[in-house]
Amino acid sequence: MSIAEAFKDQVIFVTGGTGFVGKALIEKLLRSCPDLGKIYVLLRPKKGVAIENRLEDLLKTSLYDRLRREQPQTLAKVEAIGGDCTELGLGISQADLERLRDVTIVYHSAASVRFDDPLREAILINTRGTHELIKVALQWKKLKAFIHVSTTYSNPTELEVEERIYPPYADWRTTIQLAENFDAETLNIYNLKYSNFQPNTYTFTKSLAEHVANDYKDQLPISIFRPSIVISTLEEPVPGWADNFNGPTGMLVACGVGILRSQNCDPYIVADFVPADVVVRGLIIAAYKYLQAPPVKEQPIDVINCATANISPITMGQVIEIGKRYIRQNPFEKTLWLPGGSITLCPVLHFVRFITMHIMMAIVVDSLLRLSNEKPFLLKLQRRIFAAFQALQVFAVTEWHFQNENFRALHEMVPPNEVAVFGFLQHSNINYVEFFQNGIRGAKEFLLNESPDSSSGAKLRIKIFYVLDWLCRIVVYGFLLRLIYRFVMRTFIA
Repeated sequence: MSIAEAFKDQVIFVTGGTGFVGKALIEKLLRSCPDLGKIYVLLRPKKGVAIENRLEDLLKTSLYDRLRREQPQTLAKVEAIGGDCTELGLGISQADLERLRDVTIVYHSAASVRFDDPLREAILINTRGTHELIKVALQWKKLKAFIHVSTTYSNPTELEVEERIYPPYADWRTTIQLAENFDAETLNIYNLKYSNFQPNTYTFTKSLAEHVANDYKDQLPISIFRPSIVISTLEEPVPGWADNFNGPTGMLVACGVGILRSQNCDPYIVADFVPADVVVRGLIIAAYKYLQAPPVKEQPIDVINCATANISPITMGQVIEIGKRYIRQNPFEKTLWLPGGSITLCPVLHFVRFITMHIMMAIVVDSLLRLSNEKPFLLKLQRRIFAAFQALQVFAVTEWHFQNENFRALHEMVPPNEVAVFGFLQHSNINYVEFFQNGIRGAKEFLLNESPDSSSGAKLRIKIFYVLDWLCRIVVYGFLLRLIYRFVMRTFIA
């Protein structure tokens, strides 16, 4: 049976449908499996905005342009379900539970991906939310596949990560009880010790969620799908699509507008980036596997490391160099200074660069904005950038190796006539120059609401900034050389 045929008439329930992976998953399912039955999307009600309106806004985004051109009728198959992963029973009404009784496939991708979330909040959404969904799914008698989306970094103390469950850092049931009975401030006091000194609350609570899934493996057809660092799309629905500034996209944009000049990072580590459309194809095949044959009870749970560093490697230093080169060719319209910047392992050098190139520049720009009666913003933005990179510091200087035999095996399940539609190993040698060129164009179009191609004014500003950058360097270095000369002469005379 082909993959498209296997998904015919399937009723799918998706959490995290407004997230990066969730959006792309819904689009791909509708476009490549047009005969599916229904997709229910869990949406959190917002004050003054009905969930139907939120769904309508979601489907109007540019990600769905291709689908609207090619198969607009499939959009009617998406329906909203009001709920919240932080609530008991996911906050789903009895009437909506009745609508969901025929669900056959679950994709659980809802999670708080903020690394600096308070422990209590992270537990409630990432760990308890998984348990609450599983309890609801136990009532769905037609369920054939439950794909729990985790992360390859759920066990960060392991540098060689196999496709298996690792011993827990804590008991997930006890942890949920703590979150339900203690306030955020109290839990934060004990965070590091209780979480076994995990780098952040995200990795800790996602690892616990894996153990929730593992404890129900004999009651549900459940598997664990671990993407690594998800980045912009490789080819579909369009190359370079992204909806957030996470990962290298945010770094390249910050360098491109001239506000990120230095980062404390190892330029030689191989970072594990995986394009969003590769992740989505893997998710679809993971469900297809269980549509073909259910998992065997009393066997280890299926764990899939969706990682590509051992398939198509690239270092952090290479990412920065590619980005700097092509951003100057196709600059952003809102550039504040010459695109550039560098990464270093030396914390002292990074600190000097941060003070001189980040803080001092922000003070100058904000002062000029105040003089022109404009609202200053750059110093505040630099504080946010600093806090974000502090939370990511361990990932910037550590190299993990992810085994991915199960992930590769998914590709082998794809029927030969559907490899172009659902396969992913045919892209094993990614042309990263072309990929990040498309990523820069995508960032301009989808994140900054600019034209993918730079205007003549933007290109002219880059030339002006290039001259000004050299003038500033001459002034600064000349001043430093003068200080050194005066210091040496005084020492010599003395």
